[in-house]
Amino acid sequence: MRKLILFLFFILGIFSCSEKKQGKVKGESRNYYLKALSFYNLGVYDSSFVYLELAKEQAFKEDDNLTVVRSLILIGINEYDQGDFFGAQETSLKSIEFLEKSNLKQDTLLSFAYNTIANSTDELKQYNKAIPYYHQAIKYSTNPENTLIYINNLAVCLRNAKRYAESIKLSEEILSKVPSGTTDYAKFLNNLAKTKWIADNSYNPVPDYHKALAIRTSQKDRWGQNSSYASLAKYYDHKNSDSSIYYLHKQYEIANVINSADDQLNALRGLIQTSSFNSQRYLSTYLALNDSIQQARSAAKNQFALIRYEVEKNKADNLRLEKENSEKQNRLVRQRAITGASIFLLLLAVGGGTLWYKRRKQRLELEAENKVKETQLHLSKKVHDVVANDIYHVMTEVEYRDDLDREVLLDKLEIIYNQSRDISHNVEQRSTVEVPYNEQISTLLKPYGTSDRRISIVGIDAEQWVDVSKRIKEEIKHVLQEFMVNMKKHSEAERVVVRIEKSDQQLKIFYKDNGVGLPAERPQGKGMANTVSRIESLGGGIIFVSEPGEGLSITVNIPLI
Repeated sequence: MRKLILFLFFILGIFSCSEKKQGKVKGESRNYYLKALSFYNLGVYDSSFVYLELAKEQAFKEDDNLTVVRSLILIGINEYDQGDFFGAQETSLKSIEFLEKSNLKQDTLLSFAYNTIANSTDELKQYNKAIPYYHQAIKYSTNPENTLIYINNLAVCLRNAKRYAESIKLSEEILSKVPSGTTDYAKFLNNLAKTKWIADNSYNPVPDYHKALAIRTSQKDRWGQNSSYASLAKYYDHKNSDSSIYYLHKQYEIANVINSADDQLNALRGLIQTSSFNSQRYLSTYLALNDSIQQARSAAKNQFALIRYEVEKNKADNLRLEKENSEKQNRLVRQRAITGASIFLLLLAVGGGTLWYKRRKQRLELEAENKVKETQLHLSKKVHDVVANDIYHVMTEVEYRDDLDREVLLDKLEIIYNQSRDISHNVEQRSTVEVPYNEQISTLLKPYGTSDRRISIVGIDAEQWVDVSKRIKEEIKHVLQEFMVNMKKHSEAERVVVRIEKSDQQLKIFYKDNGVGLPAERPQGKGMANTVSRIESLGGGIIFVSEPGEGLSITVNIPLI
C-alpha cells in the first residue's frame, strides 16, 4: 500500500488547495488537514493524528463533508500503518457514510476508502470478506495506475484465499497491460509466478523470479528486490537450504537498507528455521527486534486512543461551556425583564407570592427526595466498598494462604461486622491503629497473588504519600481493590503490574494485566462504574485500553491541588 499512499497524498493535497475557501472559518479545518499531511510526511505520526482529529471535528462544525471524509481516510491509513487493522476498518467505513456514491467527483475518495478496508481485512486473514471490498475499490477507481494496484491486491488476496485459478487469470490480465521492463511488470510477474508455484509445486518459478529481480535491480527498486529475495528464499526452503540461506541473507540486508522491520523479522525467522550454525545469534536478534516493534505499535495504539479521548473530552468541555454561557445569557435576559416589569410584579405581589410559595414547596420536596436517593446511593456504595470487597479480600486469603492464623481471621471478620453495623447507623469508620499507608496498599494487593498469578507493585514508598490527602488515599484503596477483584473474577491473568507515580502535582496509577481483556458484549459492572465515579469525583480521569484476548491496561490520573 506504500506506493498508493504517496499518490493519495498528492491527490488529496491537490483537492484541498484547488477548492475555493468559503470564508475565514471554512479554511480552519483545511489548515489543520494540511498540517496533518505535513507531519505525516515527516514521520511524526502522533502529531499528524492530532491535527486530523482537529480537522475532522472542525469540518463537522463547518458542515464540510469532504474535509471530514479526507480526514477520516487519512486517519484510517495512519491506523493501518501502525498495525491497528480493526481501527483502520472502522474509520474507513465511517468515511464512506459521508460520501455520495452517485457523485462521480467523489469516486476517487470511495476507491481509497474501500482499498484501505480491503487491505486491513486481508491483514486480519479474512480473505473472502476482503475480496468484495477490493471489487468496490476497482469499481470506483478513476486512475488507471491505481486500478492496476487494486487488481493486483485482489489477485494476491485470491491467492491467500486459495482461489488459485481466479488469481492466475487476473494476474495474467494485469501483466498483459503493463510494459515489460518496468517495475510494475516485475512486481506482477513475480506475483504470478509465486501463485503458479503455490497452486502446483511441480511448477518452476525461478526463471520468472530472476527475470523480475533483474528488472528491479536495474531500476534500483529496493522494495521490489526485497520481495524477490523473499520469494526465492521461500522456494528453496525445502529444496536447497544453502540457496535459501543465501537469499534470506540478501533479504535481511536489503530490508535493513529500506528500514522495513517486518521484512527483517521475516528474514530472521527464516534463518532461524533453516540455519543450524548461527540460529542462536539470529534468535537473539529476532527477539530483540520483535519486542521493539511490538512495543512501538502498542505505544502508537495507546497514544492514538489517548489523543482521541482528549479530543472527545475537549469537545464535551466546549459543549458544557456553551451550555453554561447560554444559561447565563438567559438569566441576564430574565433579570432585565424583571427590572422592566417591576411595577407590574408589585401589583401581582400577592398572586406571585402564592405561586412562589407553591414552587418553593415543590422544590424543597424534590430536594428532600433527591437527598434520600443520594443517601441510599452513598450507603449502597459503602456496602459494596467496605463490606463486600473486604469479605472478598478475606475469602481470597482463605483460598490461597495455607498459613492463615485462625485468630487473625476472626479479628478481621469482627472488624467487618463492626463496619457493617456502623454503616447501618451511618457512622464514619475510623481505624484504631494507624498503619503506614504503603503497608496498607501492600497488604491489600499481595493476597491476590498465587503460585499461578504474579502481582508486581511499584512506587508505593512511604515518602510518596506524605502530602496526599486522606480522602484521596482512601479512594485509591477502594479503586485498587476493585481492580484486583475484577481481575480475579474475570481476567484469567497470570501477570499483574500496578505502578504508582507522583510528579508535577499529579498522581498517576498504571494497571496492566495479560488476561482476556474486557469483552465488548459484557456491560460494565457496578464495581467498575463506582470506580470511574470515584476518580471523577476527585477531578481525575481514567482510561481503559483493552482488546479481547490481549489483556487490560488502565491509566488513572488524579490532580493533587
